[in-house]
Amino acid sequence: MTTSANSSLPSNRSSDDLATRLGAHLLPGGSGTRFRVWTTTAREVAARVNGGDHPMQSLGDGLFETVLPVGAGARYKFVLDGQAWPDPYARFLPDGVHGEAEVVDLNAYGWKNTGWRGLPLGGCVFYELHVGTFTPEGTYRAAMERLPDLVDLGVTAVELMPLAAFPGARGWGYDGVALYASYAPYGRPEDLMALVDAAHGLGLAVFLDAVYNHFGPDGNYLGVYSPTYFTDRYSTPWGAGLDYAEPHMRRLITGNARMWLRDYRFDGLRLDATNAIFDDSPVHILRELAHEVHSLGGTHLLVAEDHRNLPELITEDHLDGVWADDFHHQVRVTLTGEHEGYYAPFTGGAAGIANAINRGWVFEGQDYTVNGETHPRGRPADTLGAPSFVYCIQNHDQIGNRPVGDRLHHQGPRGVSDAIFRGASMLLLTLPMTPLLFQGQEWAASAPFPFFSDHQGELGRLVTEGRKREFAYFEGFGGDNVLDPQAEATFRLAKLNWAERGEGEHARTLALYRELLRLRREDLVLRDRERRNLTAGSVGDVLWVHHKTEDGERAMLWNLGQATLAPQALILSLDLPPTVLLHSEGREDLALAPGEAALLRSQP
Repeated sequence: MTTSANSSLPSNRSSDDLATRLGAHLLPGGSGTRFRVWTTTAREVAARVNGGDHPMQSLGDGLFETVLPVGAGARYKFVLDGQAWPDPYARFLPDGVHGEAEVVDLNAYGWKNTGWRGLPLGGCVFYELHVGTFTPEGTYRAAMERLPDLVDLGVTAVELMPLAAFPGARGWGYDGVALYASYAPYGRPEDLMALVDAAHGLGLAVFLDAVYNHFGPDGNYLGVYSPTYFTDRYSTPWGAGLDYAEPHMRRLITGNARMWLRDYRFDGLRLDATNAIFDDSPVHILRELAHEVHSLGGTHLLVAEDHRNLPELITEDHLDGVWADDFHHQVRVTLTGEHEGYYAPFTGGAAGIANAINRGWVFEGQDYTVNGETHPRGRPADTLGAPSFVYCIQNHDQIGNRPVGDRLHHQGPRGVSDAIFRGASMLLLTLPMTPLLFQGQEWAASAPFPFFSDHQGELGRLVTEGRKREFAYFEGFGGDNVLDPQAEATFRLAKLNWAERGEGEHARTLALYRELLRLRREDLVLRDRERRNLTAGSVGDVLWVHHKTEDGERAMLWNLGQATLAPQALILSLDLPPTVLLHSEGREDLALAPGEAALLRSQP
């Protein structure tokens, strides 16, 4: 690809107007639908619309087009040299990824909350949810009814797990194959738009988890149209590498991002596993994505999931934030003692957590050893602001990529008590980094979140067997105890039980989350997002985090030891005359039991 003089971005990007989009698109004024295909494998192409075949005219360079007098609701496939195939650019696949596409009008929805302009990352408290398990119904419309509960909690941004069409009746969504089509079992496109619209009306930003590093193994028809979408120059853990040096592959992704943000009015995208997005083009696809997204106007954000600890994703590629999992890993290792897999390099302990907070993440170029392989990992993040780090104490991966999908607070071989969980929650929500909650976390939900899928035939059997092998090494779990991801009962286990929120420890945890988020929003010191005003350290097994601004001082103490700590010892450990602003267990003294935390206040 050629680049402009400053080599910052390609100068030959195609505009995203109606005439260049692939798939089926309604023409203005009700004048019909344009069907457009790009293929390097077929010499004759037709559109099979409502059961009838219509030859498409060759425009050269593999492009074929026809305009037909049909409107929204028409069903179609494309016919390549006599064989009918689903449209990989379909905007809706009502019968699944192997079926006919439906022509839809993405401009027909009547938006109500048109004045919404988004949130800066520093104003976001993310709430990650899976539409299929967030409510008993598992639909966009049902999720919309729960949005007021999130506002009452203090959440400001909803993050939906992937919605691009994937095979089967249930799944996490990371095996999407039709990136432009929203997953039909959750509802129609207008239902998704209504969810986003309602969220904006309540002051909630809405983000979408987008997977641009691979396609799922079932229902990916891009290769039928052209194998040049893919490359053998590199591979991903999930299959063939995507060739971002191919202009059509590049345009598929940038156009997809624009569609979600422009037509569905999402506020931003969480980019899945950007460390697995390989691109040897002069301008990396991530940088081009950032340019395209930020050029849309308003506030649109890109947050990367990337374990490499690279600040240049933000400083050079111009993404807005990154999931900083080192914080999670230090907390998890400290509380549970786990050292399997990627937890092995983390030391844990109060000092380890304090270091992660001070540095943003743990690895800044040190050797990182996992499964016998050692390599340097990360770079210093001194130039990044606190909001650029997305912190969590659990998310879909850290729960679901376990043998039975157990949450941090679940009792079992590696669970912690409710009190310890509340202490960890206080740490998370009093830091200036951007916090992320996973659905039900705010009330210590009883529902696990195991991995589940609905693959057919041999693929389904391989997924089940592979899951058993993956977790055979987990201490306390044998392969036969791993939940079968293909069983519908596994999916049902993940459904949240909203009725339990008002009961016992669930209610106690929920009350703490509400108060913590209120303080994060209203307290003049905790509202500050400057890293330079934050210091963390440890005294033995006590973690302390000190936040000082011209409006006052706040200090959080978390007892990670085995003994109850006397108030005098805690006070003497800090150069403060403190009073208790909030105690994780609701007390007014500083006699912290193991796992408990307290937030202290000192006026300037």
